[in-house]
Amino acid sequence: MKDEICKWIAKSLVNISEQEVTKFMEVPPEEKMGDFALPCFSFAKVLHKNPVKIAEELNSAMIEVQEALGIEKSEAVNGYLNIFMNREKYVKHWIDKMRKPDFGLEKTGAGKTICMDYSSPNIAKYFHVGHLRTTVIGNSLYRIYEKLGFHVVRINHLGDWGTQFGKLIVAYKKWSDEETVKEKGIEELLRIYVKFNTEAEKEPELMTQARSWFVKMEQNDEEALGIWNWFKEISLKEYSRVYNLLGITFDSYAGESFYRDKVPALVEELKSKGLLKKSQGADIIDLSEYDMPPCLITKSDGSSIYHSRDIAAVLYRKETYDFNQCVYVTGLEQSLHFKQVFKAIEVMGYQWADNLIHVPYGLVSLKGEKLSTRNGNIVYAEDILNEAIERALHAIQDKNPDLRNKEETAKIVGVGAVVFHDLFNQRIKNVDFSWDAVLSFDGTTGPYVQYTYARAKSIMRKNNKKVDYENIDFHVLTEDMGYALIKALSGYEEAIEKAAERYEPSVIARYLVTVAAAFNKFYHECPILHAEENIKRARIILTDLAQNVILDACGLLGMSCPEEM
Repeated sequence: MKDEICKWIAKSLVNISEQEVTKFMEVPPEEKMGDFALPCFSFAKVLHKNPVKIAEELNSAMIEVQEALGIEKSEAVNGYLNIFMNREKYVKHWIDKMRKPDFGLEKTGAGKTICMDYSSPNIAKYFHVGHLRTTVIGNSLYRIYEKLGFHVVRINHLGDWGTQFGKLIVAYKKWSDEETVKEKGIEELLRIYVKFNTEAEKEPELMTQARSWFVKMEQNDEEALGIWNWFKEISLKEYSRVYNLLGITFDSYAGESFYRDKVPALVEELKSKGLLKKSQGADIIDLSEYDMPPCLITKSDGSSIYHSRDIAAVLYRKETYDFNQCVYVTGLEQSLHFKQVFKAIEVMGYQWADNLIHVPYGLVSLKGEKLSTRNGNIVYAEDILNEAIERALHAIQDKNPDLRNKEETAKIVGVGAVVFHDLFNQRIKNVDFSWDAVLSFDGTTGPYVQYTYARAKSIMRKNNKKVDYENIDFHVLTEDMGYALIKALSGYEEAIEKAAERYEPSVIARYLVTVAAAFNKFYHECPILHAEENIKRARIILTDLAQNVILDACGLLGMSCPEEM
């Protein structure tokens, strides 16, 4: 209905497109201002008119088409066109739409493929809270795009190659042994990695040894690769526990090491295209005309580097998956790296370079300090998830000790609390990690949304009848609380579209809080099970729609919802 209104307004305003009208149309903060409001200030310059005059002229013209557009009335107020919908028509329109099984499904991605590169931890290190951000953001984006009909290839581009593994080999030989690593796993690998960086500051020769061991890895030295592969197996076993807790799987674990034998072909292609230059013994692509530092392809010792392996990965993915987009969910600090990689693909002559997208997110800090494996300032993802589950279990035992499946419910609630807390924040914002904020079960939180779903589910169980969508008294739902809930639910498709367009799961998370708040007000102010039959039937329908949308939207964030809490 909003689309039809925007279309009519665009036809009425010369030189203003429907897209522009849609962009500026907003939902007012107060009900007395209407269901929709169009601020006309942005059109003043193009139309050479005072915005107050524009609003008044639109209001006068709208009188003739109000009924056809489902509008009860409109008014011009200080440069705004305020629109009040015919509530009964609005309710009928949206219930007819929301009751369909494909509500929220605009299959704009049918026949298209997206490669989604996310999570991608460095092996031989704990999976910390920083990795958790890329993992839950990427997983949510995968679910959003899949909802829109895209075929999404989920890629965990493991950080399993590079000089840091030369460091680990040196550290292992100097300060550890096979028995200790077998016993302690990642804990021991992290200890010796931190020790290496501390000692290397006092003894620079250690870095020379580390580089030497990495060159051996590049040259397929049996001992070097044997140690490296062992460390990798230990790491994957560690990470699988976190992924299992989150309910996350991947289609590909092809990490940096997978592309090392593809770098020589890349070097040859760059040479043949006249793009490779020598700089202090290293091979580079000169990007100075694009105001970027050079893109390093091979180091002076001939070994590959992040840039070359990422470029090789892009070419491989395009050939293998023929993607329409390749999306990278990584920290904001990697923005320059991906600009260089994408520009390298462009100068190589590949027209699809514009389909490479970097989706950055802000840093996670601990009491204002950047998290760093190098100096040991880290918070482990598994610890966070387990602590959240434990706290959820304590809360359940206090408030609902007779609840069935307490442990499973605690897992759903605890993991949901962590996921929702991250995704509720705009991804680009830095997050100062706090146990209290992450594990709070009040306010705009995952447990609040999940409890709302469980409340709706409880009503449906007590009703114990098939929902009758054929006999609806739509007028019942025109009262304020029911109408407000329908308005909130009706925004689902738009929320999905915006989240996909902006690569921003927080749009869905914030939408969920709006729906949950609207449902809880409806629940408290409008008796459902004890109302008169026609009123009860209408309110049960609205409850059914609310639970369906909440469950589906939580799924887009990578959260489950318990039936009881």
